[in-house]
Amino acid sequence: MSRVGVVAIGRNEGERLRQCLTSAIAQQAAQVVYVDSGSTDGSGVMARSLGVEVIELDLTIPFTAARARNAGFARLMELNPTLEFVQFVDGDCELVAGWLDRAQQELDAHPEVAVVCGRRRERYPEQSIYNRLCDLEWDTPIGAAKACGGDALMRVAVVQQVGGFNPTLIAGEEPELCVRIRQQGWKIWRIDAEMTLHDAQMMHFSQWWKRFLRAGHAYAEGAYLHGRSPEQHWVKESRSIWLWGLLIPLGAIGLSGFTHGWSLLILAAYPLTTYRVYQYGSQRGLKPKDAGLYALSCVIGKFPNVLGQIKFYWNRWRGKTNQLIEYK
Repeated sequence: MSRVGVVAIGRNEGERLRQCLTSAIAQQAAQVVYVDSGSTDGSGVMARSLGVEVIELDLTIPFTAARARNAGFARLMELNPTLEFVQFVDGDCELVAGWLDRAQQELDAHPEVAVVCGRRRERYPEQSIYNRLCDLEWDTPIGAAKACGGDALMRVAVVQQVGGFNPTLIAGEEPELCVRIRQQGWKIWRIDAEMTLHDAQMMHFSQWWKRFLRAGHAYAEGAYLHGRSPEQHWVKESRSIWLWGLLIPLGAIGLSGFTHGWSLLILAAYPLTTYRVYQYGSQRGLKPKDAGLYALSCVIGKFPNVLGQIKFYWNRWRGKTNQLIEYK
């Protein structure tokens, strides 16, 4: 692992951070850097006790995960400029034993691939339906991908080539980075290997709502930045959000007075779409209960999604800096 460095980011992750850092140390990464975004639980002290390099971000500048990853990457290069690969990981995730070696082998075998990610799993999917939804969401197809999540092994030279993460983004920074990476001719690859264990601690509907609101914001900003590119990044997703989250219910209710209530039949599209998504989940091999849960989340999630879209464009029109949307 002399060619691999690790950048972990977090705030007030407590024992989850300890598990994250010790998992990186156990895999003999050449260098581990932890970037702390204003923790009050002694995370920095604990990380230093493990021999990890710690960066504490300036509190006067708004925190973003992208800003934290850039700071950690820059420090990693200062400490060990010969590193070839960097593993980015969130502080609430534990690297699965053997992942770094497996991912490094993949990059060595495929010089056209810039980013490798594997299977992120939820540590406690049985604790809540929201944790379970996270686990279902992360079971993405094997092979070429458009983007990765917060946990991935990347080529150092490629991260440098594209200028790192966009520090102004409050969400969706990894897919945005992957757009720029693919524009340079590189590939993103999802391999059939266990990568990380994530501890979402999402127990309440309000947390799920905020998470989907943040996703809607990310879709809007991603489409704003790269929607005019040939692939129209997140344009289709954003249009779907506006259609199902606002236009259909607004049209159905707004026209009810003119149609003597017949326009309300348009709302039948929601259960029909839920069933279609349920069938899709079943075809993917999901159990009936999981397929139903996934379908409901996809359809109901359009409503917080559209609020996230509105939030982005409203703040942009006012010239206001977007603030983090956190669900825990």
